[in-house]
Amino acid sequence: MAATENVIRDNVLEWVKNDTHRFLNAVIRVGHLNRTVEFYKECFGMQLLIQKDFPEKKYSKAIVGFGPQESHFVLELIYIYGVEKYEVGTAWAHFGIAAQDIYPIVEKVRQLGGVVTREPGATAGGPQVYAFVQDPNGYTFELLQQGPTPQPLNHFQFEVIDLNRSVSFYEKALGMNLLLRYDSPQDQYTIAMVGYGTDRTQTVFIELKYNYNVTKYTAGNAYVHAAIGTSDVYKSAAAVALVTQELGGKIVRPPGPNPVTHTKTTSFLDPDGRKTVLVDNEDYLKEIKNNGQ
Repeated sequence: MAATENVIRDNVLEWVKNDTHRFLNAVIRVGHLNRTVEFYKECFGMQLLIQKDFPEKKYSKAIVGFGPQESHFVLELIYIYGVEKYEVGTAWAHFGIAAQDIYPIVEKVRQLGGVVTREPGATAGGPQVYAFVQDPNGYTFELLQQGPTPQPLNHFQFEVIDLNRSVSFYEKALGMNLLLRYDSPQDQYTIAMVGYGTDRTQTVFIELKYNYNVTKYTAGNAYVHAAIGTSDVYKSAAAVALVTQELGGKIVRPPGPNPVTHTKTTSFLDPDGRKTVLVDNEDYLKEIKNNGQ
C-alpha cells in the first residue's frame, strides 16, 4: 500500500510540472472604486475591462489591466458599500509594473495624489532603474524601467518567514520555476522570484522576500488573493494537499464548481497564510465570455 501511495504522490507532483498554468488576477479591496480606477488609468496606463455593481450584495467590482483577461494578469478591485479604508498589513508588500520610461509615471502619481516613496533611479552598483509609489488606498507599486513585455503588470511581493520553505512550496505545489535568487547582506534581506517560464522580464512572477531576523508579519484585510489557471483543479488540489503535509499551508476550499457560475476552483493558504485560488482554464474563459468580455 505504501508503494502505491508513493507512486500516486510522484505521479501527481510530476503532473503539476507539466500543467498549463497562468497567472490570472489578484483581488484587492479598495475604499473608493471610481477614484482607484481613474488613478490606475491615468497614472499607470491600465484599461478598465469591466465594472459591475451588485446592490443586493452591497458591493461593486472593477477589473483593470494592460490587456484582455484572456491573456493578461489583471487586478480585480472590490468596493464594499460603506467601507472606505482597509489595512494593507506588512505581509503583502507590493505589485510590480514594468514600463519603458517610469519617470513620467512617477510625476503623474505625484500630481494625482499618490505618494512617491522612492524616487526613480538606478540600483546601487547596477543598471536597473526603479521607483516605488503608493496609490490613494495605500497599495505600493514598484515601477521597473525595462524593454517591452507582454505582461506589464508583472509581479507581486510577499514577505515570508522561511524563504527556502516558500520557494519549495511554490515549486512543488504549483510547478513554478526559481527565476532568480539574490542576497543583500548590507540590507539584511534575501529575495527569490518564482514563476512560469525562464525570463522574468517576459512573464509574471511572485517575489518572495525574507528579512533577516523577522519572524512575524501582519496580514491586514486589504489584499485578498491571487488566482492562477490550471487544466485540472482536482489534480492541482491533490498536489497542493500533498505538499502542505510536508511544508505547511492548507486547502481552504475543496475542488469543485462554483454553485452560481459553475467555474471549477479550489483555494489554499501557503505556509505563510497567503491565499491562492486555482481556476479551471476553460471555465475561466467561459466566465469572461458570459460577463461580456
